[in-house]
This record gives sequence, structure tokens and C-alpha cells, in this order.
Amino acid sequence: MNKPKPFVARGSKTQRCQSCLLSVRACICDYKIQYDALASFYLLMHHDETFKPTNTGRLIEDCIAGTQRFKWSRTEPGKDLLKAINHDAIDPYIVFPEGDDYQARMVDFELKPGKKPVFIILDGTWRQARRMFRHSRYLDHLPVIQPQITSTSQYKLRKAAVAGQLCTAEVAAEMLKLAGDQKGAEIMSDYFAIFNSHYRAARLNRPLDDEAEEKRRLKACQLALQV
Repeated sequence: MNKPKPFVARGSKTQRCQSCLLSVRACICDYKIQYDALASFYLLMHHDETFKPTNTGRLIEDCIAGTQRFKWSRTEPGKDLLKAINHDAIDPYIVFPEGDDYQARMVDFELKPGKKPVFIILDGTWRQARRMFRHSRYLDHLPVIQPQITSTSQYKLRKAAVAGQLCTAEVAAEMLKLAGDQKGAEIMSDYFAIFNSHYRAARLNRPLDDEAEEKRRLKACQLALQV
């Protein structure tokens, strides 16, 4: 694995965990869990997101077993990505809001026997994700599914470009609900809540909440998976 390049924006002088990228005192690595969900995720990541501590796509990798990350390219997709999305054993969907000019590609989720659903999430800002969707011609053969939003975003580390917009980790939780995996959705939501609270506590120099209910539930899940 390549060593992360220095983070040079605000907070660049903060001593960070090299795994979760939060400040050392706010590290959330103790709460990582590899849950075998009913669905898998492929993260098609914009290069600007790779080293941002505020990126939540990596939270999916920390929680959901089998999550794969791919670097986005407009014209030269990697062979590993093309092989992955065309594998016979999966049922892939691009997760993106509905649009009139690609209405024919919009589908409702339906579990297909013998195939594992894979949700492809375009990981970037809204502007970046929209560009990725429009210019990735090699994805045009894939169906598009719109997340069914059941909650208000709790992500406060960046300003949403569109009202009601969820961050990447919150989208993953909603897609797990859609796939019928309530346990996976809860794990994803709890881990995101811990990330959110730890990041804000570090930013505002506040103490961490070690008694949070989300932490208790994730620790219980970790123990259950070890049995």
C-alpha cells in the first residue's frame, strides 16, 4: 500500500492515525468490524478524496467485508474495475439520483437468486460525482438505482451542495436497508456516528464520549463475530 501523501489543508499539522486518518487521540480503529453483509460495495473514488480525513467512503471499507475501492478515470478505467463490474456472480447497480435523460436505466432493487448485489458508489463531492456519472461511458450498461432516503443527514464536517444530500457512508447504510440487511445498516450507521462525533470532538478540542450507545453496540458485534 502506498504511503499517504501529506495532508496540507486545514488541520495538516495534526498528528493523525495512518489508518483512519483522524487525530491520534480521536482514532476510531478499535471500532472497526468486518461484517459479511447481504450486499457488497464498490467505491469508485475521485482522486481528490483519497487522502481527505473527512472522506466517509473508507468507513464502508472498515465495516463491510468485501468492499473494494477503485480509482476513477474518465477515459482509462483499470482492468481490475472492468473485471469486477462484469463478473457473472454479482448483480451491480450504480447508486445515483434519478434523472430524466437516463430514465431507461433506473430500476428498483430486486434480489436475484445466485447473485450478490453490488452497489457502486461514486465517492466525491456532488459536483465530482455528477461528472463521474456523466463521463464514465464504460458504466453506461449498468442499471442505476436511487437510494431511498429514510433519515436526515448527520454529516456536519462538510456543507452539502444539495439539500437533503447524504454522505457516502450514510448512502451505504440506506442501500443496506434497501437490500433487507437491517443489521448491516445499523453497523454502518453506528460506525459513522462514532466517526462523526470523534472528528468533531477533536476539531473542537472536546472530550470523547466513551459511553455512547453506538460504541456499546459495535463492541457487542465484534464479540459476536469472534465466537
